[in-house]
Amino acid sequence: MTPVANATRLLTLALEDLGAACAVLDPELVILAATPSADAMTNGALVRGMTLVKALCGDAPQRPIAEALAAGKSVQGAIVRPGPDGLTRTLEVRASPIQRDGGRVGWLVMFARPDEYGTEADAPVLFHRMWTRDPGMKRIFHVVERAARRDVSVLVRGPTGSGKELIARAIHELSPRHAGPFRAINCAALPPTLLESELFGHVRGAFTGALKDNPGIFRAAHQGTLFLDEVAEMPLDLQAKLLRVLETRSVIPIGGTEPLDVDVRIVTATHQSLRQAVEQNRFRADLMYRLRVVPIFLPPLVARRGDVELITDKLIEQLNAEGERQVTQVSRAAREAIASYPWPGNVRELRNALEYAYVIGDGAILLDVELPPEVSGMAFDQDSTAVNALPLDEMENESPEARRIRLALAHADGNRERAAQILGVSRVTLWRRMKALGIAENAAE
Repeated sequence: MTPVANATRLLTLALEDLGAACAVLDPELVILAATPSADAMTNGALVRGMTLVKALCGDAPQRPIAEALAAGKSVQGAIVRPGPDGLTRTLEVRASPIQRDGGRVGWLVMFARPDEYGTEADAPVLFHRMWTRDPGMKRIFHVVERAARRDVSVLVRGPTGSGKELIARAIHELSPRHAGPFRAINCAALPPTLLESELFGHVRGAFTGALKDNPGIFRAAHQGTLFLDEVAEMPLDLQAKLLRVLETRSVIPIGGTEPLDVDVRIVTATHQSLRQAVEQNRFRADLMYRLRVVPIFLPPLVARRGDVELITDKLIEQLNAEGERQVTQVSRAAREAIASYPWPGNVRELRNALEYAYVIGDGAILLDVELPPEVSGMAFDQDSTAVNALPLDEMENESPEARRIRLALAHADGNRERAAQILGVSRVTLWRRMKALGIAENAAE
């Protein structure tokens, strides 16, 4: 054994004695050694001589941990790995560089289960396309992981845009049914007659326009998972038919006579209380008890500690990868506006607001004036706003810098000092740029 290999072996033995599940990598991310507990956690995936990227990520399309390591950055996140019983489980991964003489000579990668978070309770976690550092959300992820293992009905309750469908997909992907289909339908988006046909199917000629057989989404989800979004909006007569399907595990298409067997796991979601709907005679109590075996409650975004800033940064990374604009910094005013806004539309609204900013603005700094008016505070009166006084036709032909200066001046009511603060430059620099761009005479002192 070479001195380097011997030192690596001694290091892993020492870490194992400390109870650490870890692996040691060389600078090229090749696995040199791993503790037995790390091998157990990864179900034997840490093959010596293989890169960590190949061992843990395979050919997965999204590999944020691998990408961060390839860029030479420390990283913490979560991945999904198959367990020894064939079920998939979430694994916490934290990688730090091993430094010597000012240079990186390798990597130390630590592994833990989601319920084994250490003292760094605020560490960000990626769980099935959902980022969080909030302890409450981490506990929800743990419940999701455990609920996925048993073939029981799950009800996800949360406000609009909070990630209910992502939770449903995570349950499917972590369940023994993960190789089967995942189907989703919004019960509030279709009229009752069409909803019944989409759920249970119909035979040719069952009604006007039924030109061919339709198997229905229940049969399409056979041996997989069916996600019923906004289930509280389902009409009472359809609730009775849904209850019968759950009890008999069979469907009768519209116009049909013979029941057809279906093997489907049900995950439902709603933004309102099913118990209250039962009290108001809008929802069947017996169906509620069928669907609400494991209830999961998602909090609004503003109640998730530290997640607004975290998700903002992650969404900006995604938008940078999708479009021409590359944002490298969010201005302090924009951060304050994002942090103070209540986000009634939750993560979905936050993404929409950032996409709006990418469309409106230019340059590497995302400014508060580029955010939607309700977020930035620029909800001006229609007849008296500075923004409505902007020469829009001229702005279309101006440079991106000139448009940004005009927007900042409008937001600051023409005050150059405030506009300079918004733009992150000095007042003198702003005045010089305004003069060079020919817009100084249009701004008030």
